[in-house]
Amino acid sequence: MRLAAEGLRLLGAVTLGTVTALLDLIFLLPALPFAGRPAVRAAARRLAVLEARRLRLDPAALGLDTGRSDGRELRYLATRAPVGVLGGLVLTLLVIGTGVAVMLAWFWGRGLPIDGMWPTVPLIAYACLAGLVLLFLNLSGIAGVHALERRLAIRMLGPDPTEVLRHRIAELAESRAGVVAAVDAERRRIERDLHDGLQQRLVALSMLVGRARRGRPELLEQAHEQAQQALAELREVAWRVYPSGLDSLGLGEALAGVAERSSVPVKVVCELPVRPPMAVETVAYFVVSEAVTNAAKHARATAVTVEVCERDTMVVVCVQDDGVGGASAAGGGLSGLARRVAALDGTFTVTSPPGGPTTIVAELPCG
Repeated sequence: MRLAAEGLRLLGAVTLGTVTALLDLIFLLPALPFAGRPAVRAAARRLAVLEARRLRLDPAALGLDTGRSDGRELRYLATRAPVGVLGGLVLTLLVIGTGVAVMLAWFWGRGLPIDGMWPTVPLIAYACLAGLVLLFLNLSGIAGVHALERRLAIRMLGPDPTEVLRHRIAELAESRAGVVAAVDAERRRIERDLHDGLQQRLVALSMLVGRARRGRPELLEQAHEQAQQALAELREVAWRVYPSGLDSLGLGEALAGVAERSSVPVKVVCELPVRPPMAVETVAYFVVSEAVTNAAKHARATAVTVEVCERDTMVVVCVQDDGVGGASAAGGGLSGLARRVAALDGTFTVTSPPGGPTTIVAELPCG
C-alpha cells in the first residue's frame, strides 16, 4: 500500500510537471527578450518556488525566499522545460500502453480476435511478458524524470558549492576560535577558584597547624575541618575540569552526581539506548553542570529538570528550571557552553523570558 501510494505521488508529480513545463514555455517565449527586468525575474522566481514545492523541496533552503532574483530562476525554467516535456512523453507512452492492454483484455476476454490475432496461450503469454517489461521501463522512466527534476532544481537553484564550502570554512574557523576562548575562560575560572578559595583555605590551615604546634592542641580540630573543606573544594575544582566518573560510570551516573551536589532539587532523566561518543558525553555533562549551577546561583530556582534523550542521530539535552528567568545566551557561562556545542556542529538555544521558566536545549550530533 505504501509503495502504491508513493508511485501515485510520483505519477502525479510528473503529470503536474508536464503541465507546468508547458506553462513555463508559454512564459519564457515572450519573457526572454526582457530577462533583465525586475518584474520578469520576480515572476520567474514565483514559478521556481512552485516547482520547488511540487518537488517537495524547501524554497528557503534553495534561497528562493530572499525576495531577490539573480537570473538563475529563468535559467532553471528554461532548462527544466525539456525535462517536463520528456515526462509528458513518458506519460503518453504509459497511457498508450494501458489502452492497448485494456483493448486486448476486452477482446480476448470474450474470445474475439484483434487485428486477426486469436487469443492463443503462447500469444497471451507473449503479450503479458512484453506488457510487464514495457510497464517496468515506463515506471522507471517516470521515477527517473522525477529524480532528474529534483537534481536539476537542487543544482541550479541551490547555493553555489564554492560558497557553501567558504561558509563551512568560516564556521569551522569561528567554532575553533570559540573553543580556544572557552578554554581560556575556563582556565581563568579554575585559576580564580584555586586562588580565591582553595589557596586561602590552605594558608589558613597552615597557620592553624603552626599555632597548634606552638602549644594550642585545641586548634587541631579546626585544622582537621579546614583540611576536609579544602579537600572538598579541590574535588569540586577537579570535577569542573573533567569529571573522572564520566569515563567509568557513563553520562547518566555523572549527571546523577551533579544532582547530588546541587543545592536545589534536580530530577535527571537520561534515556540513551547506546553510549554516545566521549566528546558528546563531555559536552552534554558540562551543559547540564553549568545550567544547574546557574539555576541555583542566579535564577533562584527551587527545582530543575534535566532530560537527555536520543532523537534520530542527535543527543538532545534539555535543562529547565522554575527560576526568575532573564538568562541571556550571551552571558559568560552560557556563551562558553554555546561555543563548546558549536565545536561539535551542534545547536544551542536558551529560552528565558522574564519570570521564567528558563529552558536550555543543546542538540549534539552523534551519528
